[in-house]
Amino acid sequence: MKNLFELVKAALQRGEDAVLCSIISSSGSSPRSSGAMMAVFQDGQTSETIGGGAVELESIRIARAFSSCIHEFKLTPNAEEDIGMICGGDVTVCFYRLCAGDDRLIAVMDAAIDSRQRHTDAWLVTRISDGIPDEIDVFESGSGIICGSDIKESDIEGLSSTHAKLSYEEPRFFVNPISRSETVYVFGGGHVAQELVPLIVHVGFHAVVLEDRPEFARRELFPDADDVMLCNFNDIAASVRIKASDYAVVMTHGHQSDFEIQCQVLRLETFYIGVIGSRHKIAATRERLLAAGIPEARISDVHTPIGLDISAETPAEIAISIASELIAVRAGKDSR
Repeated sequence: MKNLFELVKAALQRGEDAVLCSIISSSGSSPRSSGAMMAVFQDGQTSETIGGGAVELESIRIARAFSSCIHEFKLTPNAEEDIGMICGGDVTVCFYRLCAGDDRLIAVMDAAIDSRQRHTDAWLVTRISDGIPDEIDVFESGSGIICGSDIKESDIEGLSSTHAKLSYEEPRFFVNPISRSETVYVFGGGHVAQELVPLIVHVGFHAVVLEDRPEFARRELFPDADDVMLCNFNDIAASVRIKASDYAVVMTHGHQSDFEIQCQVLRLETFYIGVIGSRHKIAATRERLLAAGIPEARISDVHTPIGLDISAETPAEIAISIASELIAVRAGKDSR
């Protein structure tokens, strides 16, 4: 998504209009959910996707009229405005025209890029008046509305969350998360971690790798990570400060170091903690954690064996299973 904002900014600075297409609501088996975004440019090129297929093709056609509007797609056969999809459901897309040379819109793109670079919680806010999107801005946690629009913080009270939200009173506001502060702390830099980090970064997570072995705490092993740190696993607080919104993935080179990290992380608030290991190891570790004074309820928060059950065996397959679980947890669809 960062690339989307950079491409839009460049187009506006070149004197070219663009259209921002955002799914603001969806139901049924639609290809993408609320929050998916795509930019359409004057040369016909696009950035990102709102699901592909007929919805995206038709959205590109609508966007190339370069006007702001709202359009609802029916994804059922023989429905009014049938676009040839049979998956069932509805998708509503907001088309917002970004006018070339508009300094405030360029500032909005800059603010979005900057929020993502600083890993702060931020949302793109679109106001919809009488069915027409007529204003956008960036809202950042702790800083408020960034770019001088007449959108007020009170307009979007209760709408800024980890998921895109649409208000229902006129004027309506669509609040879409574009940057998140949460970080995935990966404890251990072995083969699975080397496969995992590029996957989770690609799907929008920030990743920090911590290792106690210098040969595995090397930046060249994790070029996509935000940071790679040599860490004393007996004192992780000396290296990182884990927040309640963060994720901890524990897969070090040894059972004892896994245990030491769990003892520390489970005494903190975390959004997620997952630990690699066999079921025999899990049972033994549970007893040790109880003996160390970790409450049963907190131990039950641990995702272990880590990852979705896809019969993964290789490091790459295990990484895919872990990344899939992180995506599910982030989306609020923890299947445990």
